Amino acid sequence: MAETKAKKAADTAPKKGGSSYGADQITVLEGLEAVRRRPGMYIGTTGTAGLHHLIWEIFDNSRDEAMGGFANDIEIALLPDNMVRNADNGRGIPVEVHPKTKVSTLETVLTILHAGGKFGGDGYKVSGGLHGVGAAVVNALSTHMRAEVHRDGAKHVQEYKIGKPTGKIKKTGASKMQGTIITFQPDTTIFPDRELNWDTIVSHMRQQAYLVRGLRICIMDLRKVDPSALKGIDDVFYLRTLGLDAPSMTFYFEGGLRSLVQFQNHHLEPVHKTIFYVEKEQDGVQVEVALQYVDDITSRISAFANNIYNAEGGTHVTGFKTALTRTLNAKNGGGKESDSFTGDDVLEGLTAVVSVKLREIQFEGQTKGKLGSVEARGATEAVFGEAFNTFLEEHPDEARAIFSKITLAMKARKAAKAAKDSILRKGALDGMTLPGKLADCQTKRAEEAELFIVEGDSAGGTAKMGRDRRIQAILPLRGKILNIERARLDKMLASEQIKNLVVALGTAIGDIFDLSKLRYHKIIIATDADVDGAHIRTLLLTLMYRHFRPVIDGGFLYIAQPPLFKIKKGKEVMYAYTDEERVKFAGGEVEIETEPTEESEEVAGEEAEETKSKKAPKVSVQRYKGLGEMNSEELWETTMDPARRILKQVAVDDAVEADMVFDMLMGTDVPARKSFIQSHAKEATLDI
Repeated sequence: MAETKAKKAADTAPKKGGSSYGADQITVLEGLEAVRRRPGMYIGTTGTAGLHHLIWEIFDNSRDEAMGGFANDIEIALLPDNMVRNADNGRGIPVEVHPKTKVSTLETVLTILHAGGKFGGDGYKVSGGLHGVGAAVVNALSTHMRAEVHRDGAKHVQEYKIGKPTGKIKKTGASKMQGTIITFQPDTTIFPDRELNWDTIVSHMRQQAYLVRGLRICIMDLRKVDPSALKGIDDVFYLRTLGLDAPSMTFYFEGGLRSLVQFQNHHLEPVHKTIFYVEKEQDGVQVEVALQYVDDITSRISAFANNIYNAEGGTHVTGFKTALTRTLNAKNGGGKESDSFTGDDVLEGLTAVVSVKLREIQFEGQTKGKLGSVEARGATEAVFGEAFNTFLEEHPDEARAIFSKITLAMKARKAAKAAKDSILRKGALDGMTLPGKLADCQTKRAEEAELFIVEGDSAGGTAKMGRDRRIQAILPLRGKILNIERARLDKMLASEQIKNLVVALGTAIGDIFDLSKLRYHKIIIATDADVDGAHIRTLLLTLMYRHFRPVIDGGFLYIAQPPLFKIKKGKEVMYAYTDEERVKFAGGEVEIETEPTEESEEVAGEEAEETKSKKAPKVSVQRYKGLGEMNSEELWETTMDPARRILKQVAVDDAVEADMVFDMLMGTDVPARKSFIQSHAKEATLDI
């Protein structure tokens, strides 16, 4: 034993000889090469979110001009060949030679990291940029970029390839305009998925228009326009003046954050009509807050710092929540601790937008998901607390409605806690009392364990027989689970189906939720490919989004895609996941069997005879409507085998938009849901 330990220690000890570690082992990445080598460090990801982040970075520079009062009109155009064009009527990036770099300031900004007008001086009072890497990073990650500056009566142009200028900046003529036009083409070797999503861009720009009052933002989709119509666009400042027949959206809001709160609540019933609003500067921090309570049980807080969306909140949100709870408790007369409102009580049904602007800003990470500036907390707490206290005094009817809403939330919380304590008693969620319906896997390592949530005992039985017992667990659900969109925790946990799922996941729920106790790192929703299956899938997604959001954010939730058709062509068996694949595999229109028949079982023999007589084999197509129609082997090789299956990972690209969709589809606003269904009826895939 001692000899083994000694040998192990010798093997793991630092080697004094052998390969050297010196200056020649240190790699120095010049210019923008570091960005191309590690793009995730600068834009978070090279997936679709990172691709769109390039647009946000260039737009942010234009928006910062508007925040400073130097611009009021921004146009974003999607062009053929995946090109993006951003034009603003700001001051225009300076073009004179920079004293330190000895090249034009434009080239300095677009080719050198941490170069920009946001590090001091009087370039910008406030800005979304912190590190000064935005434009340079976009340039580095683009196969081509064209910068066009209209300034001091002249037009200046410079082009770049993969971050490097193809020539010097040129003065190409006179101009009566003022501003900057940046056109770039994302590098497909960096971004494998090059498809820009129109709805994502529209949603982001709408949000930005709310945040900068008086700013016009126009978005145009010119990707399918006849290329001949786009000839000569380099001579046009705003492409909308060409009058092209293409999708476009223009946003302009004078109401600011009030308008944003109203927009977010348009599917919900307000508790009070007057939207609270305050805008004031304190200790160098400009604070802007708008809020309204609605008849709902979830809260929606959107946070921004220098107009950058902070998905993870930050110090300003902490200050806001502290002031909200303290102010409402003070106005309620304080009282015993048992009668005090908690943070959860005052947040129930709240829609709020918290926006701060400050000169020296600190984010946690380049993607700016969380604000870290300490001074933002105190300023937000002071400004909002004072203004909200005044609002409650000056609007007694609104105050009564708000207190009634919060008091109801407090009573419901106490009832839910009592129910939770009785249902989720100590030890119920530690893996010792798993539901009887669950066929668990053998492994105890969450990172390799998978949980299939299937529809009904029939599919559950097939899945149990076909699974890999070592890593795959099966939980069948009986019918449709409770719609939890407006259900409190006590009612949810009274549902046997939901309680089984909560226990199986192992994370608990509510204020004792713990992601580290998740028992499976792949949770796979596998419902039937029909209307009922789609409904059950939607109910499960609603539950996961509202009460297990960290599971989605962590990338642990998936949707299985079972095949729609089984195609037998001679002795060959193929599976088709779409109608297009069915036509491709089957070789044209054939009769589709929705149930297995004796004829389909005899096809192989008939085809063998036909093959002998050199005739084309007969093609048989079976339509699957449920997982239970498959035998265990078919289910394994099409839906459960990690080497062959197709899984779709569930992600939330836009939390605000997702929240509104769940409100509309699963909430109580029937007219809004009816309107949505009518508007999108032609897009639905019906199986009649």
